[in-house]
Amino acid sequence: MDHITHPASDAAVRLRIAVPNKGSLSEASRDMLREAGYRQRSDSRELVLADPDNGVEFFYLRPRDIAVYVGEGTLDLGITGRDLLLDSGASASEVLTLGFGGSRFRFAARPGTLSDEDDLAGLRIATSYPGVVRAWLAERDMQATVIRLDGAVETAVRLGVADVIADVVETGSTLRQAGLEIFGEVLLESEAVLVGRAQSSPGTAQDVFLRRLQGVLVARAYVMMDYDIPDEQVDTASRITPGIESPTVSPLHKQGWVAVRAMVPRRHAQRVMDELWDLGARGILVTDIHACRL
Repeated sequence: MDHITHPASDAAVRLRIAVPNKGSLSEASRDMLREAGYRQRSDSRELVLADPDNGVEFFYLRPRDIAVYVGEGTLDLGITGRDLLLDSGASASEVLTLGFGGSRFRFAARPGTLSDEDDLAGLRIATSYPGVVRAWLAERDMQATVIRLDGAVETAVRLGVADVIADVVETGSTLRQAGLEIFGEVLLESEAVLVGRAQSSPGTAQDVFLRRLQGVLVARAYVMMDYDIPDEQVDTASRITPGIESPTVSPLHKQGWVAVRAMVPRRHAQRVMDELWDLGARGILVTDIHACRL
């Protein structure tokens, strides 16, 4: 693991947070933290970055090590994958799902050799996530040999090292190129998560950090919709755009018309605009939300 050094004295630092230094989670993690108002490094060689204005210090670490540092209490919080958290066996727990880095953990073998998970008993399973696989086997009281590989897991069957592999799958094209096919159910649905030390009590600084990330998630998931509508249609329009608490309704200079503002789920925005137009709404505008607290 990377070696962590702490500044001799920094009274402004209230939180120490781990961020993936590379890999598929790295850039998305830094983007989310910037949106939440935190400084982020501009040089990939930086291992530590202080943000004294927000009382935070960021440590850029291997994603696989982050749960270990947090579980040991060396760092307060960290961003990593659910698969890496579970595989580590660290005394850390999931605090918040972050909405990116989604992946599925699947079994694969030569085509036609295995049909479901019950066929795994007694076989050799190669994986980069032995903790995940062993836990899965233990839950089913199934005996199999788990072989840890740090990379190129898909070649293990061809080279005779294993009968089956268990790995993160996105499209499955890499497995097909290696002459393998996916079988059985998904072992694990993974995504980026914020982790904290298990059974620890969050403090005020952690609460603020968590609220900021939650604000980013809401801002990404919603848009602000404004529209004008005849006042006799307000009740119906409000059912289409109920907002978080309720829509804001203001009278217009034009008699019999009102302006309405409400937050709308981003994925439904186009459909909602169509419904409002059919109802008689005009001047329908959609704008992004950059930050929020709910």
